[in-house]
Amino acid sequence: MYVCICNAITDKQIRKAAKSGARSVRDLQRQLGVAAGCGSCIDTASEILRESSQSARLTEPVVYQPALA
Repeated sequence: MYVCICNAITDKQIRKAAKSGARSVRDLQRQLGVAAGCGSCIDTASEILRESSQSARLTEPVVYQPALA
């Protein structure tokens, strides 16, 4: 789905940017140009970024480390 009509940016592009390290709307603006036009997409872009960040934390592998004796 298109999130930013001004710059033809999709939710998939935002999710990919989040996976690559974008952590804020400012990061998205630098990487993709989100909200650089009219700005009406900023809330939706922010929500997608937040959802992507939460899901990334839930799917990170758990690494077992034995207790030191």
